[in-house]
Amino acid sequence: MLQFNLDLIDIIIICVALVVVLVLSVCIGYSYRKKVAERKIMSAEESANKIVEEGRKQAEAIKKEKLLEAKEENHRLRSEIDKEIKDRRNEINKLEQRLQNKDENLDRKQQSLEVREENLKKSIQSLDVRAKEIDVLIEKQNAELERVSGLSQAQAREMLLESLEKDIVHESAQKIRESEALVKEECSKKARWIISCALQKAAVDFVSESTSSVVELPNDEMKGRIIGREGRNIRALEAATGIDLIVDDTPEAVILSGFDPVRREVARLAIEKLVVDGRIHPARIEEMVEKARREMDTKIKDLGEQAVFEVGVHGIHPELVKLIGRLNYRTSYGQNILKHSLEVAFLSATIAAEIGADVRIAKRAGLLHDIGKAIDHEVEGPHVQIGADVAKKYKENNNIIHAILAHHGDVEATTVEAVIVQAADAISASRPGARRESVEAYVKRLQQLEEISDSFEGVEKSFAIQAGREVRIIVKPEKITDDQMLVLARNIANKIESELDYPGQIKVNVIRENRACEYAK
Repeated sequence: MLQFNLDLIDIIIICVALVVVLVLSVCIGYSYRKKVAERKIMSAEESANKIVEEGRKQAEAIKKEKLLEAKEENHRLRSEIDKEIKDRRNEINKLEQRLQNKDENLDRKQQSLEVREENLKKSIQSLDVRAKEIDVLIEKQNAELERVSGLSQAQAREMLLESLEKDIVHESAQKIRESEALVKEECSKKARWIISCALQKAAVDFVSESTSSVVELPNDEMKGRIIGREGRNIRALEAATGIDLIVDDTPEAVILSGFDPVRREVARLAIEKLVVDGRIHPARIEEMVEKARREMDTKIKDLGEQAVFEVGVHGIHPELVKLIGRLNYRTSYGQNILKHSLEVAFLSATIAAEIGADVRIAKRAGLLHDIGKAIDHEVEGPHVQIGADVAKKYKENNNIIHAILAHHGDVEATTVEAVIVQAADAISASRPGARRESVEAYVKRLQQLEEISDSFEGVEKSFAIQAGREVRIIVKPEKITDDQMLVLARNIANKIESELDYPGQIKVNVIRENRACEYAK
């Protein structure tokens, strides 16, 4: 135990000694490091002082250098500013000099203008005096002219106006003649080309028909059977068909007379059936007439459908198709109306295609333009109005109805297609051989042409020539001048258009001739 305590004390002593040695070492190290640090601090302070001194010296050198550069730059800028100021002053001096010169020029011009104004005032005063003198002279001259000529101013003015009017009429007539000649030449070429193309594409044959039909019989004995006992058969035929039967000396034939071609055709078919059948009595006659009517209705419908198909129009009401077929049994001046309508449709389509109009409307209007003639025997009124009413009833286009109304000029044509139908109708009707008329109507039309021409003042004699397609008018040369001939021809043409009905067109040819006659004795 004691030994243990001794060891413990030794250990404590050793530890204390170690602690003392450690403290002494720390103190000695601290003192050494403090001295070293102090030496380093002193060295650093000396270095810093040197660096600061050197920096101060360098800063002073740089400052001196920059001050010198600033002085030089300042001197340079001052020199440039002085130079610019000097240039500006020179420019200002020049401008002042120019302004001074302009002022002087303006002063001189103003003085010159004042002088000219004064001269103008004097000239105006002189002119006023001269004008008064001229007015006095003109009055004296007018008075002298009136005394010498024996005419007043109003009379002289009237003579001058009359002379001017004659000159104006002459010049205007000359201008009109030149313009019309040029326009007619161009339009005539174009129209001839269009019409020739249209006619080549729509050549239709026409046949002349009358108000009677001939039915051939196998022998003359059949005439007696048709007449029947006490004429009962012929009376039954006439009552059933509405057609007059003429049984005369014509061998092996009877004549059917009536204004309605459909009824005549029904009567012809019925008689032909009765002749073939051989049984001719009132009951059989009524049966055959009814059968002929049914066949006629079917034939009319087939003709209408064929015409519509041939023209190439669609959507026409079935009743209109039947009316188109009935046109095959209607004639005007001997011209078959169905064939005429087909030709007008083809012509209208061709002309519309050439000038860029609506081909469909033109073709349809051309086919339907005379549709009123199919029932004009049954309905009162002109065929134009009847046709328009029928087209309206069956819901045709307004342009089609307008073309029907306007194709004879009863109303003014307001669409291109209506004008085309007018032209196509005139072309079809005026073709040579297309129509015929009675001798009485033909002669009457020629007389009316000459009477209309003779009704104008200055006309000496007129002659209707070329089958009424030209009227040649001889005028009195002392009453009608060359310039007035153009006006006279136009007035006569307008009166013919308004008062006369005729197919195609009529040429008005005015002739003025001066003749000198003397006898040698």
